[in-house]
Amino acid sequence: MTSTGEVEGRAGPPLWWARRRDAVVDVALAAVSAAECAWEGIRFAHEAGIPVAAGVLFGAAVGATLVLRRRWPIAVVLVGIAVAPAEMGFLLSVAGMYSLASSEVPRRIIAALASMSLVATFVVMYLKTRGDVEADPALVVALSGFVAVALTVPPMLLGLYIGARRRLMESLQERADSLERELSLLADRAEERAEWARTEERTRIAREMHDVVAHRVSLMVVHAAALEAVAVKDPARAAKNAALVGDMGRQALTELREMLGVLRAAPPKAAVAAAAAAAVPVGPVALVGGADEGPSLEALEALVGQSRAAGMAVEMVVQGEGAAYAAEVEQTAYRVVQEALTNCHKHAPGARVVVRLAHRESEVAMQVENGPREGASGGVGLPSGGNGLVGMRERVLGLGGVFVSGPTDTGGFRVSAVLPLP
Repeated sequence: MTSTGEVEGRAGPPLWWARRRDAVVDVALAAVSAAECAWEGIRFAHEAGIPVAAGVLFGAAVGATLVLRRRWPIAVVLVGIAVAPAEMGFLLSVAGMYSLASSEVPRRIIAALASMSLVATFVVMYLKTRGDVEADPALVVALSGFVAVALTVPPMLLGLYIGARRRLMESLQERADSLERELSLLADRAEERAEWARTEERTRIAREMHDVVAHRVSLMVVHAAALEAVAVKDPARAAKNAALVGDMGRQALTELREMLGVLRAAPPKAAVAAAAAAAVPVGPVALVGGADEGPSLEALEALVGQSRAAGMAVEMVVQGEGAAYAAEVEQTAYRVVQEALTNCHKHAPGARVVVRLAHRESEVAMQVENGPREGASGGVGLPSGGNGLVGMRERVLGLGGVFVSGPTDTGGFRVSAVLPLP
């Protein structure tokens, strides 16, 4: 639409009409009403003793006011009531009453004007018919009342019905538009949830891949470096280290194969749709299989033993009696210790490490602390992506626990986590 109200080169509806068809209908009705009133103006001119031309012009002007029925329906009805004594404006009165009743005018005003029109029509009809000599007074009253009701009540009732129907349709249209907007907002929100679920899924997959691969590969690198150092001097130890490297590689491949199998078994779209519908993140267990497939606290001894086999001096201290914890608690505790030992291999080769595990009444706590590194070299040069501590913190906080990490006063590093028991 242009600034001049034209759509595709065509002018919009003029003045107060909403559509061009409404304007055409009102102009046609006004023309018919003007012709009717002009014809009735001839008789009115003879009775009033005025020139016929004046009566015709007066009648045409009165009838033409019907063109204002949508803009000022009250004025049209008042004009019809005012010219009722002149016995003109039949179409003007009927159409004006219909337009008034179907408009947004308050009901009390509609009732007042309808009563005035009814009384005016009754009085005019009574005065017109009582002059008949043989007319019965009761019949005159009945006939006058019938004509007054017939000219006032039906157009008013029809107008009230059409107005109520129009308002109902507008209300339904508004509700439909509001529902469409709400559905659009819900669709946008569902898309945001799905995108959030996909992001959470990718984050957890990346964290699991990091935890599974980093530890095994780090141990493999350590054993490979030891193998390189003793290959010539100590063939027996070299063979032992080579066997350990093979075992580490097979274990890493086994864990990766299990993880990929779980991911393939659950289609990503179904997982994302379920997560978006529930509006909650997918738990870590969903990424590594069931409770029987994920690591548990019972495997910590084997994990520490692998680090000892790699040449690290590791001491494990267990306090309290262990119990059967939830799968996500045991898996998170295992991953925290695993990643902390991996960081010790990377950043503190040769340092003494203490792993503490405490079983308490309503929580389980773990701590991995290494002393200062021994020697001046940087070990075997394991790369670090900086995601280990971030992943551990995300895991622990995701279960409502507490995670603390940082250097110690003796020059070492400490990782502590406390997990509440559900």
